[in-house]
Amino acid sequence: MRINYDFSDLEAFLAVKETGSFHAAAERLNLSQSAVTRRVQKLEEVLDSVLFERTTRAVKPTLAAKRLQARAEAMLEEAQETLHAMRDESMAFQYQRGAVITVAAISTVIAKVIGPAIRTFRDQGFTQRIRLIDGAVNDVAEAVTAGDADFGLCSIPTIEPSTVFEPLFDEPIVLALPLGHPLAEKTSLKWTDLAEVSLILPARGTGNRLLIDDAMARARRPLTWTYEVQRSATALDLVRANHGAALLPQSAVQTEDVALCRIRAPRIERPVGLLTRAGQKDRRAVIVLKDAVRAAI
Repeated sequence: MRINYDFSDLEAFLAVKETGSFHAAAERLNLSQSAVTRRVQKLEEVLDSVLFERTTRAVKPTLAAKRLQARAEAMLEEAQETLHAMRDESMAFQYQRGAVITVAAISTVIAKVIGPAIRTFRDQGFTQRIRLIDGAVNDVAEAVTAGDADFGLCSIPTIEPSTVFEPLFDEPIVLALPLGHPLAEKTSLKWTDLAEVSLILPARGTGNRLLIDDAMARARRPLTWTYEVQRSATALDLVRANHGAALLPQSAVQTEDVALCRIRAPRIERPVGLLTRAGQKDRRAVIVLKDAVRAAI
């Protein structure tokens, strides 16, 4: 059964019932009298019942009108409560969204940059909750582009035209070695020193691997890897287990149970910076957190 009336028809019916006049009902609803009449007639047609007996002197409700009144009042009251509830939830969602800052970041810079930035942010009195999306470079770029993050902190400028990359610092790619390894006593190494080392490289297609492959191609110095991994943490686990030496961003080696050596000629660095959607207007709290990130460098 199709319901061919709406809440405005019920409102017109109740206004006529309560005022006893189509004219008075029209004034209450700020409508023309003919509009009120049409709405009541529409209800009568749908219900197949006469709701009012009209005479030149009065408008009297019928038995059908008396039966409809209680139900119409209940329906309108429930509709109003639903509307208020939806508005309240919408306001609550907007407040919650405004009270949360979402930052997408490559995991290796969280301890070095994001942690100190959050402390500065809190010291300035800001209490917003902070949601971190940690992942690979592509994950950060996708989160920012899709609007899932207020801003990102990642390496390698993106070519996506809808985003803006602000370089903050260049981070060297270093070699993590097991403690006690013959090369661990050196502070810097040449690439030729790695000829007999079992190398652990980032997986092909990752940002760090692209940097390494590009630098090696330009230097015309091929690298042969023994292990290939997706995550820096996995590479460090292999180093600790004495399976080889890993090429990693310096910020990924935040531990004293492995040795760290710089590599020269060529020196490989990755640019790290802020990634933001082009034309985005930041909230004040987001601006302050961004400034804290810049200050943490």
